[in-house]
Amino acid sequence: MNPPGRHIGLDYGPARIGVAISDPSGQIVTPATTIAGTGSGEQDVRAVLRYAAEERPVALVVGLPLNMDGTDSDQTRLTRGFIDTLAQSADCPVHAWDERLSTFEANALMDEAGVPRPDRKQFRDQFAALVILRSYLASLA
Repeated sequence: MNPPGRHIGLDYGPARIGVAISDPSGQIVTPATTIAGTGSGEQDVRAVLRYAAEERPVALVVGLPLNMDGTDSDQTRLTRGFIDTLAQSADCPVHAWDERLSTFEANALMDEAGVPRPDRKQFRDQFAALVILRSYLASLA
């Protein structure tokens, strides 16, 4: 069962951080925003925490970009560092969640939503965060 309260999903990248948020029941997840990444894990954590302070989530869920065989890539290691720094500073639990194929699913969702192809780059990370968060919340049901 989902703990009551909003959850925030994050698709972390050094250039862009996609953000999605659930409703308080954890049943509806929507794309929220894209935070400009700085390439500095600590600065990116501060930006995420500023956003989270406004929403007061019960948990943060960060997509973990594993290779298809489950091994770590350079981006996985970078994301693990971001997650560790975030967990040390956040006022709520931080969960890593396997995000394999989230970009493909995000593209499918943008097809369904009718997002025009020229606009997709600005929304792709938000939709990937939505996929990550929705998958995490479904695992709790």
